Amino acid sequence: MKRESFKSRLGFLLVSAGCAIGIGNVWRFPYVAGQNGGGIFVLFYLIFLIAMGLPVLTMEFAVGRASRKSAVLGYKALEKEGSKWHIHGWIAMFGCYMLMMYYTTVSGWMVSYFFKFLKGEFQTGMTADDTAAVFSNLLADPGQMAFWMILTVILGFFVCSRGLQNGLEKISKIMMSALLILIVVLAVHSITLQGAAEGVKFYLVPNLDTVAETGLKNVITEAMNQAFFTLSVLPQWRSSEVIWAKITRLPVRAQEFAVLTPLWRSCLD
Repeated sequence: MKRESFKSRLGFLLVSAGCAIGIGNVWRFPYVAGQNGGGIFVLFYLIFLIAMGLPVLTMEFAVGRASRKSAVLGYKALEKEGSKWHIHGWIAMFGCYMLMMYYTTVSGWMVSYFFKFLKGEFQTGMTADDTAAVFSNLLADPGQMAFWMILTVILGFFVCSRGLQNGLEKISKIMMSALLILIVVLAVHSITLQGAAEGVKFYLVPNLDTVAETGLKNVITEAMNQAFFTLSVLPQWRSSEVIWAKITRLPVRAQEFAVLTPLWRSCLD
């Protein structure tokens, strides 16, 4: 059976970016940046993005492209005799399974919230306590959480059953494009709100007083952590990037992948 490959370069890059972009990019970055000196934090973040992103992403793409095998078998095929690099492949695969337990649950929450919005459970004028109560009620109902988690898993199986091009690649193009449009709409709407200038100042303008209060070491550590979130430089994600490189036969260079992928992810930050 001939192995299916990506249909387009755009599809390959969007799938690669989509496997890692999440709340760490969209929700976490702004408040962490503001709490750690604004522009100074962003500067360190960009430095770590380049210092870690280019070599690591180039490496993982090269492993997948050169071996044309899974994360475990790819390391076995390329490692020197007697070395133990393939152990990292097993750790990466184990991490993917563990991560799936988390993401199917959180994705279920998101699907649940979507239907709650359609049903009108969220109304204009709700207080923070009111919205918190909705989430608390969800957590207190294991049956409801299990239903939405199982629905998420079924939808995921359905997309995968359609194949690479007609399933994963096609849905990623639609959903990643929709995410980008949503982010742009939210950004434009945010700057029209009262006090938006103060928010942008808190977010991006360097604040030496905040850095002194937080500590330069802590600021650098937080910037590095955020770069890890953006690049998904963790064992469980490493296997996914190797797999994407394994199954693509498009003329995508490792250097191009290493530059465009973190650029796309950081743009959402």
